[in-house]
Amino acid sequence: MSAENPQAEADEFWLFGYGSLIWKPPPHFDRRIPGWVTGYVRRFWQASEDHRGTPEAPGRVVTLISREYWEQLTDHHDSAPEKVWGVAYRIIPERVAEVKDYLDIREINGYTIHYTPFHPAPSLNPNDPLTALPKQQPIQTLVYIGTPDNEQFVGPQDPQKLAEHIYRSEGPSGLNRDYLWGLEKALNELSLESGDEHVTDLSNRVRAVAAAAAEGQGVVSQTDKEKQILRAQSPVNVSPEVSSSLEHQHEHHHHEFKKVSSIDEQEETEKTS
Repeated sequence: MSAENPQAEADEFWLFGYGSLIWKPPPHFDRRIPGWVTGYVRRFWQASEDHRGTPEAPGRVVTLISREYWEQLTDHHDSAPEKVWGVAYRIIPERVAEVKDYLDIREINGYTIHYTPFHPAPSLNPNDPLTALPKQQPIQTLVYIGTPDNEQFVGPQDPQKLAEHIYRSEGPSGLNRDYLWGLEKALNELSLESGDEHVTDLSNRVRAVAAAAAEGQGVVSQTDKEKQILRAQSPVNVSPEVSSSLEHQHEHHHHEFKKVSSIDEQEETEKTS
């Protein structure tokens, strides 16, 4: 869990992704191996001002918390699996410096570099060079973590309020709820035992909020509120096609977010997540 890497000069560079990196991998990798780390708990306790939210209305993304520290907290989700599942990527040696620069930008919003042993899961296809297991196990991996002392760490939250917050939030990388659902899907695809109760419960709560909103009973996002106002202000003789065009123009203006870098397709943390 230290930020110092005892194998910093090793020939192989491995990166552990436990959030968006699972389904939005870094560039220039030649191995992708599912597996887990221990000693941590994954929680949606990191604010996102640059990817799934804005500085004025931060979203929520995952970070890893030391299990020892987490056990001292009061968490409404009071259980967590011993294994935090994710994916380890081996980066092509000649591209390591480039990928590190890319990750430093992708993980800039409160995350710092740490190193932890990664335990590969048995390969479902041992003959596949992409998922073939390394000779030495466990693997020492670099991981980006938003620690409790960073300014974006929000700590324990009521699950229902957190779900409603995620439902409402949106940033340059898209809807916060899509990040949550994307993580749930990606985790469930890794293994029969790779699901995360915290992620699944939040996903179910957000789906319920979305269903209630669709029926006009629940939380309405800021974008949806603006669309409703726009419809109310439109002249009664405006055709549905024109009204839709006006909404599209308004929505386009609303989504002109300030980008954090010129690198294409940046994502939130895990950010490694």
